[in-house]
Amino acid sequence: MIDLNDLGNEIKNARKQRKLTREKLAELSGLSRARIEALENGRVSDMGFKGVLTLMNIVGLDFRLTTFNNRRPTLEDIMEEDDAARVGR
Repeated sequence: MIDLNDLGNEIKNARKQRKLTREKLAELSGLSRARIEALENGRVSDMGFKGVLTLMNIVGLDFRLTTFNNRRPTLEDIMEEDDAARVGR
């Protein structure tokens, strides 16, 4: 499971790959440069979901929801998933 510190690091890496400065990201997102810097460096304990999604979209990151599963999949689970993919379900 990813936490806010991991997410901040991913945003930082994606921002650098796109050659965006924090200043430009702040301008595009409407968030302050200081807030973005704090997120990227793991110094923010809470940030609104909308702000995180905005940053992710600008730097080209995707957000996906999946069902949290603490157990490892069984062979049967994998086979059912494979069968479903073949049928196109």
